[in-house]
Amino acid sequence: MRLLVTRPEPAGTRTAARLRALGHDVILMPVLRVELVPNPDLGSGSFGALILTSVNAVQALAQHKRLSELQILPSYTVGRRTAEAARALGFAPISADGNQEDLVALIASQFRTDVPLLYVAGQDRTGDLGAALAAVGVEVRTVVAYRAVPVSEFAQDVAGAFRAGGVDGVLHYSRRSAAAFLSAAKASGALEAAVAASHYCLSGQVAGPLRDAGATRVAIAPRPEEAALFEFIPNN
Repeated sequence: MRLLVTRPEPAGTRTAARLRALGHDVILMPVLRVELVPNPDLGSGSFGALILTSVNAVQALAQHKRLSELQILPSYTVGRRTAEAARALGFAPISADGNQEDLVALIASQFRTDVPLLYVAGQDRTGDLGAALAAVGVEVRTVVAYRAVPVSEFAQDVAGAFRAGGVDGVLHYSRRSAAAFLSAAKASGALEAAVAASHYCLSGQVAGPLRDAGATRVAIAPRPEEAALFEFIPNN
């Protein structure tokens, strides 16, 4: 199948490589571009621990003026890939190896202090980690360190591929990226063809904008994991 991967980098490149290894023809076109906030203001005072939920958050700290101070803190990540990136930057992270609920449970089981934790986050978030931790008695200071900016339209070759019926399916990993995909398709004059393709979505929430736009060939992964998403994609 000829598939379009819309994930931001560097995740998009990893996904494209996995799909090619399965024999698919892949077009990589991120519909959201990640912008790091230069030297984000962490505020005054100290922190009891650090929370990182994406590789982007780790990258945002790489050149931070308070990096050495943060490296000595206990640190928690939601998944292994973020933990690997944090470890490469000199942190000693503990990974929840799961989702936000797993991360909250991990922190609540290990952390008790009046000093707030520092959550280095993106501008747009699907859940409220700070509120979830507050509910179990853990204070969090959230600092926005990166943002995702939608592309204005498709690249010319991608728009042409849709108009020619040359894209069999599209992979969607977030509700915001699905909406950005539709907006770019409309701006490129390829909305009808884009909606007509098969759409493989990480969750029902992700699929919402596509269904609202009239997409009928929508598959939703039974678990919010890439491996589960791949199970729906035919190998021919």
